[in-house]
Amino acid sequence: MGAFLDKPKTEKHSAHGEGNGLRYGLSSMQGWRVEMEDAHTAVVGLPHGLTDWSFFAVYDGHAGSRVANYCSGHLLEHILSGGAEFASGPSSVEGVKDGIRSGFLNIDEYMRSFSDLRQGLDRSGSTAVCVLLSPTHLYFINCGDSRAVLSRDSKVGFSTQDHKPCNPREKERIQNAGGSVMIQRVNGSLAVSRALGDYDYKCVDGKGPTEQLVSPEPEVCVLERVAEGDEFIVLACDGIWDVMSNEELCEFVHSRLLVCDDLEKVCNSVVDTCLHKGSRDNMSVVLVCFSAAPKISEEAVKKEEELDKYLETRVEELMGNCGEAGVPDLVSVLRSIASENIPNLPPGGGLASKMPVTWMTLGSCGKKPRLLLVIRASTRGGVSLHCAMSFSTKRGHVVCAGARECAYVGCVCARVSVSVCLQQWDKDDDEDNYYTHAYCFKPGGKT
Repeated sequence: MGAFLDKPKTEKHSAHGEGNGLRYGLSSMQGWRVEMEDAHTAVVGLPHGLTDWSFFAVYDGHAGSRVANYCSGHLLEHILSGGAEFASGPSSVEGVKDGIRSGFLNIDEYMRSFSDLRQGLDRSGSTAVCVLLSPTHLYFINCGDSRAVLSRDSKVGFSTQDHKPCNPREKERIQNAGGSVMIQRVNGSLAVSRALGDYDYKCVDGKGPTEQLVSPEPEVCVLERVAEGDEFIVLACDGIWDVMSNEELCEFVHSRLLVCDDLEKVCNSVVDTCLHKGSRDNMSVVLVCFSAAPKISEEAVKKEEELDKYLETRVEELMGNCGEAGVPDLVSVLRSIASENIPNLPPGGGLASKMPVTWMTLGSCGKKPRLLLVIRASTRGGVSLHCAMSFSTKRGHVVCAGARECAYVGCVCARVSVSVCLQQWDKDDDEDNYYTHAYCFKPGGKT
């Protein structure tokens, strides 16, 4: 749940680094949400003498960013200062797991004392998905519905499991605490069953911290590192996983690493692609690459260049087939491209990952602009302007005002004809029904 903007905020925060035999990149985007509530952590070389250890995490806040932001700066500190012995090797694994668990419970109890959280002025909470890397082991840590995946031997070797209220184990705990699961949410409201913060759901008398409606206890899974097989780890919030499966994201990242060694750019591509696939949430991704990660391939680079050239040429051809008065048929162009069997599209990303190329070509065709309006009318009586977009005649520039840009057009172009109004049933997150109306205008023309 949450409010949405009429136009996504597409500015990104990106970073990269390296050390301890690995490289990492990260990217985050506010997207359609009114506020940016995600946060992240990336530390190579840990304190307390753990210089050959590393820690990465993504936090997906809800009802505010207070908890997510605090955790991004202090969760690691709470984990390492809990008294557990952190050492490499099989004999220390259980001790490290205990230290991680204690760190989560300690920071959750510590934040409860913050005046704004204690007084109910801030009701925020946050998921947390992390990976702690020792020289010998990978500690995957999850609390909520953000997710981590490991690519090993060119396939998904491991993924964390989301903590959802409808999961049998989670549902049993919620019911034992006097709560219920309605519309797949805790008491019909919260969509995750484990999180840090969310103290409104942690006040059942007679129940310990891990027995509450919402538990701060992380699930910790440990894998031995495999130098020859471990390629990369992806940590991401549900804004990514809403539109990509584990396999799709690993395949997409693998394909991008074959054509680009800039991990920031790879992460930016993931975020952009998910926006174009229709994600409406904040989006954050951290990519950690090992020495066995895919390297740039001349053959893959050549195919990528050929694909970009093909798309540019195809868009120009379609734009050349203008409608009446030489006005380009924008919707038909996008619909035609989407229906074609285009070779060598990035696996997992598809045409959505190539929308920047398509849009740049559309903007450089030198044709008159066209405006597409999509209006949604709720069966409950509400009416809203859902999409208004145009493209500029200035070379290389696309203007989108109050638009769902490529993401929504990707849905619309399959069902709307130029200068024709169609309507159909659609479903939204709140299960309300909508009529979707699409209108195409040309300068000085009629609908």
